[in-house]
Amino acid sequence: MGEPRRAATDRRWCEKVTVAFRNTGGTAVRSGTVTFATHIIGALGIDWATIESTASLPAPIAAGAKKEKTWTVCVDDWRVPLGMHIETRDVSVRWK
Repeated sequence: MGEPRRAATDRRWCEKVTVAFRNTGGTAVRSGTVTFATHIIGALGIDWATIESTASLPAPIAAGAKKEKTWTVCVDDWRVPLGMHIETRDVSVRWK
């Protein structure tokens, strides 16, 4: 799994997150989940909370193949008052 690449949207409580997945194993990955840890950052840079969300892995991923997918990751709008923003800093994957 590569590092997440983030891009802003027109809503401060959402961002686009792109992640590349590479299957280095000898068999296809048939399913799995991706977990996003989205941090809510205050105007002074204080990390107020981390909200997790999950999505399905872009499967199947053939042995030796690479796939990239972009998700729009959002938290509840009330969690991000004016002057605050989100950053999806951590992404983990569970392969099946």
